[in-house]
Amino acid sequence: MWKSCIAVLIAGASVLTGVAAAQSSSADSDQAPAQTPVAQAPAAQAPAAQTPAATPAPTPKSVFTQGGMDFSFMFDGYVDGNFNHPNSGFNGLRNFDLRSDTLHVNMGMITIDRAAAPVGFHLDVGFGETFDVIHSTDRAPEALKYFKQAYVSLKPKSWHGVEIDAGEFVTSAGAEVIETNQNWNYSRSLLFAWAIPYYHFGVRASIPIGKFTGGVQVVQGWNNVYDNNSGKTVGLNGAYAWKKVTWSHNYYVGPEKTKTNIGLRQLYDTVVLVNPTDKFSYYVNFDYGRDKNIGQGAAQWTGLAGAARYALTSKFALAGRLEFFDDIDGFSTGTAQNVKEATFTGEYKMTSWLMTRLEFRDDWSDQPFFQKNGGTAKSQPTVLLGLVAFLGPKK
Repeated sequence: MWKSCIAVLIAGASVLTGVAAAQSSSADSDQAPAQTPVAQAPAAQAPAAQTPAATPAPTPKSVFTQGGMDFSFMFDGYVDGNFNHPNSGFNGLRNFDLRSDTLHVNMGMITIDRAAAPVGFHLDVGFGETFDVIHSTDRAPEALKYFKQAYVSLKPKSWHGVEIDAGEFVTSAGAEVIETNQNWNYSRSLLFAWAIPYYHFGVRASIPIGKFTGGVQVVQGWNNVYDNNSGKTVGLNGAYAWKKVTWSHNYYVGPEKTKTNIGLRQLYDTVVLVNPTDKFSYYVNFDYGRDKNIGQGAAQWTGLAGAARYALTSKFALAGRLEFFDDIDGFSTGTAQNVKEATFTGEYKMTSWLMTRLEFRDDWSDQPFFQKNGGTAKSQPTVLLGLVAFLGPKK
């Protein structure tokens, strides 16, 4: 296992290094030669027609932009140590950094994006345990489980910024995303793993109105391409952006039980993101979910998370996250419990396309939920070293 994982990591790094070198070579060869100064006319002669100013050389095109499409590549791997040394080899309550005491490939992904003008599309296709996790409850054919997103977009100029997407797309809820390099910590929060869905399949519309952007979605449900009933889930979202603060709201409601439309599942998610300076940012994320039983009562879950990030230099940053998740009825984790976690992450950008993160995290519950050797424990301290490579056009 160790040898195969190491081989995959080395191979992935080698391929990405070759592409980066090709990009650098291409950029150098595409540069326009220096302009030759125009000789001035003698003072005694009559004024001659002025020579038009030379047109500035166009900015060299990125090697990752071809035919109006942007191509990007990501590779993500980690080595993890669990102080509980669970016999199963898995970390409890983690969704992507699942494996304990081993080296593992998280995901590899290729993204192709064409901005809607007026028609476009977005495609994320890849491999790895991350794709297995997000599609674990989907009844769709196996081939579709290699796609994180696959949708077409429509955005005519006459619509004044309104865009409609149709297909598979990630949820609007949550403060984090599936791609590691777009988050502040390596591991995902309890709220991202247990309180909200990963993706939806259906139609969504986004409507910008000044500093406010609203949206409506009609989708199959939570984490499925093929619906498990005849009902649909409706999503409403809105975000207001000030100069340094963005406040977003998301609400999803619809039947999620198999072969019945009785009992609605509801989720409210809100995130306040604050960027006081170029170096410091923080957010607060709240979730409340409720799944109505077919009979009396309902299962409920709620949580609150806060995180902050400070960039010490252009290459080094520190981030921390604190949160609690109350799985009141055991709907999400399978056990009625109140869980808390604290995460501390150090990030170092080795190059413009290669990043590493060293992370310590401790989860603890009011129940003996975590595995410790062959027994159980109420806490789970882990340490992780992650390596993420990303190549794509600069935005």
